[in-house]
Amino acid sequence: MTPAPLWRPILAIALPSMLTNVATALFGLADMWVIGRLGEAAAQGGVEVGAKLLMTLLIVFNFLKTGTVALTAQAAGRGDAAAQAATLARGLAVALGIGALLLVLWPLAVPAGLALLGAGEEVAPMARTYVDIRYVGGVAWLVNAVLIGWLIGRRQVRAVLVVEIAANLLHVALDVGLVLGLGWGVAGVAVATLISEGLKTAALLAICAREAPARQALTLARKRQTWAGAELAALFALNRDLFIRTILLMSATVMVTRAGAQQGAVVLAANAILFQLFMLATLMLDGFESAAQVLCGEAAGARDPGLFARSVRALLIWSAGAAGLMALAYLVLGAPLAASFSTDADVTQTTGLYALWVVALPLAGVASFVFDGVFIGAGWTRAMLLSMAGALAVFVAALILAAPLGNHGLWLAFTLFFAARGAGQALMLPGLMRRRLSTAKG
Repeated sequence: MTPAPLWRPILAIALPSMLTNVATALFGLADMWVIGRLGEAAAQGGVEVGAKLLMTLLIVFNFLKTGTVALTAQAAGRGDAAAQAATLARGLAVALGIGALLLVLWPLAVPAGLALLGAGEEVAPMARTYVDIRYVGGVAWLVNAVLIGWLIGRRQVRAVLVVEIAANLLHVALDVGLVLGLGWGVAGVAVATLISEGLKTAALLAICAREAPARQALTLARKRQTWAGAELAALFALNRDLFIRTILLMSATVMVTRAGAQQGAVVLAANAILFQLFMLATLMLDGFESAAQVLCGEAAGARDPGLFARSVRALLIWSAGAAGLMALAYLVLGAPLAASFSTDADVTQTTGLYALWVVALPLAGVASFVFDGVFIGAGWTRAMLLSMAGALAVFVAALILAAPLGNHGLWLAFTLFFAARGAGQALMLPGLMRRRLSTAKG
């Protein structure tokens, strides 16, 4: 029998995920655009450094989302509703535990983080204001990561999309009203994000409560077998690799921010704008990563290597086409779009000098995004960690060697970092498929 075409399930997951991720990107883009209307490079830099600090603290726990997607999809592939419920219960427990720990570390984490990011005298006070307002919302972010991952693992991507769009429309409205209307400046940006993140949590909890396995989660949370050693060991092994891998990824991001900060407030603000445009492209291409997590997770759970291989090929083809279109769009519109994010003439001019890097980055990074989804969905997180470590070594070496090129050298090293990730994963994939899927059905 001819295998069913894969483009339908790929697009059914990838397109809503792209729109969801674009809606998520509006948090950063709206903040940068609104604060840019004030025409103050220090305020724009303060929001960038503050947001980057919080992202660094929180994104290392993104395994709560990706791990939940993988485990939920694998359980769905086996048709195991109880395992899906247990995954949700364990994920929420871990999220709340991490949130409590971050709150305890608040007095130490914020000053240390600002120092690490190299915030100057002009930027540091504004960044501190931003972070202190938003910090408590980190608990909601962690819970949301689990809820979103669980819904995506069950292919409920459209429900996530609706919540993200609603939350971001509210966020943009609050940004404009608090910053431009009431004149709250950096504080207004932080309050807008805090409110919208909290309301997103409430909406996601309401949606999950309507899912049958979720209604079992509370019951399973009270049962001893949910917290059995073998189950927790598997969860923490997966999350440990994802956690360390994310730390390595964020190390590269922190080095980019720090290197920009050392070149002054104008270069820092320009790089912040370009980084937001890069994040927009990344979040769109991550729609294919979400599809890879679900489809490859289901294929691995069903022990079907043929479906797994076909899914990987189809995902690479579709994502490469999307990356090409994105690069073309940035080639035509990238410079004027980047310039629209600030009224400061120096920032605008500096942004234009480096705008071509946002054309190169989607092309260099697309394979690594897809392979991330493949490796996470299959549970090959140790291999993904090793490929990330190798890519970080390439990045550090390139950063040192390209230092004479200034800010161009910084963006060149960052581009090579993503290319190295994809190349390393591509080399590892055939061996992993032979070893891990060799006992599966043909």
